[in-house]
Amino acid sequence: MSLWKNTGLTLLRHAVAGDRIAHSQSTRFLSYSSQVLGSNRAPVTTRRSTLISREPRSWTGVDSRRRFSATGGVQHGHITPPKPGEEIHVSFIDKDGERVDLQVSEGDNLLDIAQAHDLEMEGACGGSCACSTCHVIVEDPDMFDKMEEPSDDENDMLDLAFGLTETSRLGCQVVMNKDLDGLVVRLPSMTRNLQASDFQAKK
Repeated sequence: MSLWKNTGLTLLRHAVAGDRIAHSQSTRFLSYSSQVLGSNRAPVTTRRSTLISREPRSWTGVDSRRRFSATGGVQHGHITPPKPGEEIHVSFIDKDGERVDLQVSEGDNLLDIAQAHDLEMEGACGGSCACSTCHVIVEDPDMFDKMEEPSDDENDMLDLAFGLTETSRLGCQVVMNKDLDGLVVRLPSMTRNLQASDFQAKK
């Protein structure tokens, strides 16, 4: 047998012997660990498999599914159809001079009426009397005098309106009633989208 072959066999025997010794030491170590840790604790390999296969805990009385809720935004342009015999008449003259005649219910305001019929009235603040984009001009001064006096907030916003006149009002603040039957309002050619918050930020 050649020297190289003898050397290779010798190295192989040493490797096999080393594996046996390592296996024996590992077995003794695991046995010793079980004795020290006690019967209440399983070996590491067993505990690991138990943890992996364990089902997720569920809390008693608590639904683990996450619930979502959504609050509907404030919708503008909602009006109540008038009952037969209780119709109130109002007319809008748009920026192009076209007249739209409508029958509405008592309690509806001009902003909601205009938006419900797709007329160009913006109402950027959502009808909270904090801008001037629902500015309207009452055509008949006598009809203007039948309206309730504008509040200080409305007057402040009207000061920001484009094309302000003596008979200007904010559409969101004009609520229809029997005395305003036959009201005619004109939409200004332009609106100025300035809101109260624009000035509060500068203070």
